[in-house]
Amino acid sequence: MRILAIDWGEARVGLAMTDELEIIASPHDVLPNNADVYERIAALVAEKGVGKIIVGLPVTLSGEESAAAEAARAFAEDLGARVAVPVELFDERMTTRAAERAMREGGAGEREVKEKADAVAAALLLETYLQYISNQNETPTTDE
Repeated sequence: MRILAIDWGEARVGLAMTDELEIIASPHDVLPNNADVYERIAALVAEKGVGKIIVGLPVTLSGEESAAAEAARAFAEDLGARVAVPVELFDERMTTRAAERAMREGGAGEREVKEKADAVAAALLLETYLQYISNQNETPTTDE
């Protein structure tokens, strides 16, 4: 199964996806956030065998929900009603800025950053999510 991560934004929606083993997170695409976005995501879910969707929840550095969080929650709820896979929200703190910085440090120009940063941010969100679930699945050790 694959996991799809979505970096929701008012203008654009960044997408990233894992490989089938859920090990590697890669940027996939950036879609305009318009009336077709739900149908395009649903088609991608069916085409790629996605088993779970993670939608980034914008929160402040202090952990409080940002003004965009309500819109991201509504998007996740609407998407969940249109796909037959679970849709979860996950903290996306600073992913867009980190993606932009990493792209610039890697030599990307401003145009490329603008066009692809949302997909890279979704990949960072997905990497963080994969680390989180990996840590949840570790069995604690006890010292005797």
